[in-house]
Amino acid sequence: MLNNEYLVNTIRFIVLLLVQVILLNNINLFGYINPYLYVLFIIVFPFTGNKSLLIFLAFLMGLMVDIFGDSGGVHAAASTFIAYARPAFLKVSFGVSYEYNMVKISKAAMGERITYIALMVFTHHLLLFSLEIFNFRHILLILKSTLFSGIFSVVLILCAVLLFSRKN
Repeated sequence: MLNNEYLVNTIRFIVLLLVQVILLNNINLFGYINPYLYVLFIIVFPFTGNKSLLIFLAFLMGLMVDIFGDSGGVHAAASTFIAYARPAFLKVSFGVSYEYNMVKISKAAMGERITYIALMVFTHHLLLFSLEIFNFRHILLILKSTLFSGIFSVVLILCAVLLFSRKN
């Protein structure tokens, strides 16, 4: 990565962390809908970037959200897992284009973009709520929280990607 990319990713990390812990952690619609925008950092991290660095930064981002939200490590676990599984999600979503490093999320087709973001978000949320509730008797609550928080987060992330994508 170039120095400019380091600066952009550092600013993105800090801004998403602050928005999450100051604003979005205080939103709780209907008791089970919580938006998680910080996942955007993992989603838009450069595809050609250092994968070990991504996993470490995802863990750090999740840990910071856990510290500010007093959630015991569930965000760190979910974030680390999706950062580790990201290459598989990219391959499923973008196919051969990903293998040849020809993918830019801001320039990808809308269907591929939605597939990639939805896979990342719903996997993150399912793992997050499963670890948070940690009881199979509450599987319907886990699925309901995953579905509705996931939809809200996907819409929020898509809006952020469309709003901040560079026009050429």
